[in-house]
Order: sequence, then structure tokens, then C-alpha cells
Amino acid sequence: MRTSDPAGYSAADTTTAIRIGQSPQAWAWTGAAGGLIGVIGLMVTGDLYDAETGAVADNTVLAAAVASRAALVWVNQAVTVITAVCVVVFAAGLRRHLVAQEPAGSLVPGAAAAGLGLTAVALLVGGGIGTELFWALTGPQPFDPDTIGAHVAIYNTTAWLWGGVGLTAGAVAFGGLRHGSVGRGLAVFSVLMALVVAVTQLLPVQYISVLPAGLWMMVAGLVLARAARRSG
Repeated sequence: MRTSDPAGYSAADTTTAIRIGQSPQAWAWTGAAGGLIGVIGLMVTGDLYDAETGAVADNTVLAAAVASRAALVWVNQAVTVITAVCVVVFAAGLRRHLVAQEPAGSLVPGAAAAGLGLTAVALLVGGGIGTELFWALTGPQPFDPDTIGAHVAIYNTTAWLWGGVGLTAGAVAFGGLRHGSVGRGLAVFSVLMALVVAVTQLLPVQYISVLPAGLWMMVAGLVLARAARRSG
């Protein structure tokens, strides 16, 4: 005989739903994938023109240099959206993991998730300018070269601003070293990556943060996936 609750769900249904919903490693693998897709995707699609030609000194020359790169801009938009989704999933899973490991009331889970959330926003906004640039290059009416020059400048900056991952790495480092919420190896690595990302935010090279931040996501995702597999 099956028991059921007032909402009409039986205990068996609940158990089945829990089993179907359980995937203790998926969020961590998603984070690693997001770091990999983001870094490689942005590096490949960011190459709209040859900087050595000096095109950035003249927007008319720059507009001509990127005129045939609409397909690459479209791919960049897809990369930013896919990566943003991966980052959000990773944020949710990481927060859940840290809530289970940190003392009650700890700010670490929230801070870690917030840093990844900031990065997801930067990715979506960066992809948005890609949409505008795509139509500027392919639309029926030609855009002013100065407008295209402004689009290119934002295109090559906003989606690369992964400074929020530095906050995440710092929170994970603090939690790991203070409360053991992650392994010591990952905690120490997180300290190093948080410091590197912090340096990129204090110097006029913020877009370089995508490299240490992406590396941290890949390593953290792999380590946490392995940990979840062992514990599961």
C-alpha cells in the first residue's frame, strides 16, 4: 500500500523524484566545462582584426577590417550564453555544496555564488553587444564606423571581465582553510588564483582575469566532481 500526502504525491513518487534529480557531480562538471568553453571560445572569437595593422587608430579602417567577421561575432554570442548558463549552474551547485559543509550562517556560500553570478552577468552583457555588432555588420543599412569602433571595444572587453570569479575563489579558499569545506589542495590553489585575479582588477588589464578565473573554474570543477563521486 502506498502512502500519499495531501498534495497527492505518494512516498514512492517522492523517492523516484529524488533519485531522478540526484546528480551529485553534474554541477561540478558543468563548472569545469564552462571554464574551458569560456576561455577557448573567447580567445578564438575575440580575434576580429590584426592589432598590428594599427586599425584601432582609425575607425574607418577598423570597420573595414571586421566587415567580414559577422559569423565569428555570432559564434561569440553563442559562447557567452552557453558559458553563462554553465556558470550559473556551477554557482548553484557550489553554493549547495558549501552550505552543507560550512557552519550555519556562514557567508561563504553566498559570497561564492555571488562572484559567479557577477561573471554570468558580464558574459550576457558581452554577448548582447555581439548581437548589436552582428547586425551592424550585416544589416541593410551601413553603420557609422565610429559606432562599429565603439561596439568592437566593448566586444573585446565586457565578456572577458571574470573578476567575480576571484571573489568566488577567495570565498572557497577561506572556507576550505578555516572550516574544511573543500580540500586543502583546492583551498590553497584558490588562494593563488584569487590573488592573481585581484591583481588583474587593480591594474588596467581587467579582461585578462578570464585566464586565471577560467583555470580556477576548470580545476575546481574537476576536483569537486571527483570529491562528489567519492562521497556518492
